[in-house]
Amino acid sequence: MERAGSSFTSIPGWGGVAIGGTAAVACWLAQRAVTDPPAWLRVWLAEAVVAAIIAAATMALKWRRTATPFMSGAARRFFVSYFAPVIAGAVLTFTLAHRGSYDAIPAVWLLLYGTAFVSSGAFSIRVIPAMGVCFMTLGGAAALVRLPIGNLILGAGFGAFHVVFGVLIARRYGG
Repeated sequence: MERAGSSFTSIPGWGGVAIGGTAAVACWLAQRAVTDPPAWLRVWLAEAVVAAIIAAATMALKWRRTATPFMSGAARRFFVSYFAPVIAGAVLTFTLAHRGSYDAIPAVWLLLYGTAFVSSGAFSIRVIPAMGVCFMTLGGAAALVRLPIGNLILGAGFGAFHVVFGVLIARRYGG
């Protein structure tokens, strides 16, 4: 019974907007480095760290403001479902970079990030799995192109989708 009625609603919409902004900057910087794939990857990995910090900080603020328990049952299920594909993405990133297959990285990131939201969305608000499907769609497109265009698709996903869905979440689900 607790499982059926409990959903994780502490997704920080305004944090998503901030992440979208930093991702747009990262895309621009990475596009300038696209002829040096290891440098390109370093830009995006730095962005991943920045995004994780923003997400953690804004999620903690929303938890505190709404007095939501940090590790409720819904939150635990959300994070387990979210982090499994993210960890797979990290392992594949290391493998692809080690083999010099940088062209595939944008597709892997978008597909697995989208998968993280589709799977964790079962324990969250309805818009989360929809956002995941959008990321996965861009990931499919990124799989068909080389790195310079893949970088722009990555920027569209991590930049624009975070802003659009962030505003939607902030307005409909309390920040």
